Amino acid sequence: MAATPVVEDGIRYWTSQPASLDGVLGGYGTGSLPRVDALGSRLFLLHLYPELCIVPSSLKLLQSPPKSIPFRALDVGAGVGRVTSDVLLHLVDDVCLLEPVAPFIQQALQMARKSATQSQQSSARARKHAIHWPGLVEKAKSVTFLQGTLQAFDPAHPLVSRDPSSSVTFLERVGNYPVSENALSDIDSGFDIIWCQWCLGHLNDDDLVTFLQQSYVALRDQGTNGHNGKSLIIVKENVCSDATDGGPRTVFDESDSSFTRSDMAWKAAFREADLELIKEQVQEGLPDGLYVVKMYALK
Repeated sequence: MAATPVVEDGIRYWTSQPASLDGVLGGYGTGSLPRVDALGSRLFLLHLYPELCIVPSSLKLLQSPPKSIPFRALDVGAGVGRVTSDVLLHLVDDVCLLEPVAPFIQQALQMARKSATQSQQSSARARKHAIHWPGLVEKAKSVTFLQGTLQAFDPAHPLVSRDPSSSVTFLERVGNYPVSENALSDIDSGFDIIWCQWCLGHLNDDDLVTFLQQSYVALRDQGTNGHNGKSLIIVKENVCSDATDGGPRTVFDESDSSFTRSDMAWKAAFREADLELIKEQVQEGLPDGLYVVKMYALK
C-alpha cells in the first residue's frame, strides 16, 4: 500500500523540533528566507487586495471602498505564528490562528502576549527583532489562538470538530475584542483570506479536497463583506517536479509524514474541490537547494 501522511507521526516529528523560526523553517530561520518569504506573501496579497495597502505606492487605490466589518484572515498550520505576525497582521484586522503542535502554538501565544503588553516605545524597538505583532499593543487588531489538526478543523465552524476522536481547543484571544466583549462572538463569521502555507502536505488527497471544500464554504459571501466580494483561499506550498509525462506527481517524506505535490497535483486537487484558480506565482529569492515554492489564489 502506498505511503500516506499519518497525523500522529507528523505531530510527533514537529514536536521534536525547536519552537522557533529555525525549527519551523528547517534550519533556515536565521537567514534571508523569513524576510524574503514574508515580503513575497505580502506583495501577492496586495496585488489581490490593493485596498489593504496603507502606504503610498502603485498598489494603493486612489479611493478605497469603506470597510463595513473588520477584514478577517485564517492562518492554518501556523507554527509559531510567523505568517500571522510578519504577513497577515500588517494587512488585516483580525486573524484566527490554528496549530496542532503544542510547543509551537504556546510559543506563538507567548510572543503575542508579550507584544500586546509592551509599551508603544518598546514595541517600536521590538520590530527590529521579529517579535512584533502589529496592532496588538494598540488593541487595533486581534489574534485568536486555536489548537487542533487540519483533519478535525472546519473553517466555517472553527470550534466544531469534524473528528470525534480529536478536538479543536480555543486557547486565548489577544488584542482587540468584539463590541460584545465575547472573545468568540465572531468565530463563525467567515474569512476574507484563508492562508495555508507549508502544512497541506500533511493531508492525504481526500482530506485535502475536503479541507479545500470546507474552506470555500467559510469564505465570506460574495459582495456582502465590504471588500468587493474577493474572499480567497491562498495556498503557498513546496512544489516538486511533475511526472515525466507532465502529469501530477506526489513525493512522500517519511521523516515528517508529509506529501510534496507537483504543480499538476495541486491543480488536480483544486479542480476536485471545484475551486477556481485566480492567480499563481512562484516565490522568488529563496535559498538554493530548496523545492520551488508556489502561491495559488483560489475561490
